[in-house]
Amino acid sequence: MLSFITWDWDPTFFSIGSLEIRYYGLCWALSFYIAYVIVKKMIVQEGMDEKLMDAFLYAILIGAVLGARLGHVFFYDWAYYKDHLGEILNIRQGGLASHGGTLGVLLGAWWFAKYKAKKSLLWTLDKIVPASALAATLIRLGNFFNSEIIGDPTGTDFGVVFAQLGEDFPRHPAQLYEAACYLLLFGILMWLYYAKKVYLKEGFLFGLFLVWTFTARFFIEFVKVSQGGFEESLGASLSTGQWLSFPFILVGIFYLFKASKGTPA
Repeated sequence: MLSFITWDWDPTFFSIGSLEIRYYGLCWALSFYIAYVIVKKMIVQEGMDEKLMDAFLYAILIGAVLGARLGHVFFYDWAYYKDHLGEILNIRQGGLASHGGTLGVLLGAWWFAKYKAKKSLLWTLDKIVPASALAATLIRLGNFFNSEIIGDPTGTDFGVVFAQLGEDFPRHPAQLYEAACYLLLFGILMWLYYAKKVYLKEGFLFGLFLVWTFTARFFIEFVKVSQGGFEESLGASLSTGQWLSFPFILVGIFYLFKASKGTPA
């Protein structure tokens, strides 16, 4: 009985002439649609005007995409882009970083909270993070369709053979490991929100999201092919993604502690 899977799926959903639609792009689009539906239900339930959702969608969409792109440029590939500044915003060229995307969403949430919702930033973030967890799941599935963000060779018969890369040996499906962690987190956050009403402790859901997401990212990085970045300059065995995860984990712990104590952050 074989214990590995050969993955040879064409990453292109369909194409018309030079226009190519990939599963990865569909996953991104679907993630924003689902986020819109989930957050809309939450803010309407808490008495907010649903007309605010247009502003929310634009703020989060721009923040996530621009942040993810700039995160890749500055965290992982500045050596190239410093000499090709005109290509920084060329997203079709590829290159998006989840750490930068998280920072972009935070900035978009701040703008929405301050200028549109007239609520605290933590109130807004607690509404965003369940949808963000599901969006992260879909995006990692998109990476799997693209045969990118791959794991290290397993050295056994376990794993996934990425035939699109011309390989014949199994690797860790790091994208699926992350997707599974984020999907589980989504379920937990939704349960805490609706069944336990944890949103009454502002910042708890946000803190849990940061700790869970970036702790999972930290450990999965041990079986993931390096994405490059500044890791070599630090002379340590940790990857760029692991170094970038530390601040998010610490911030998450801080907000978990503050929320559990019932003190304002």
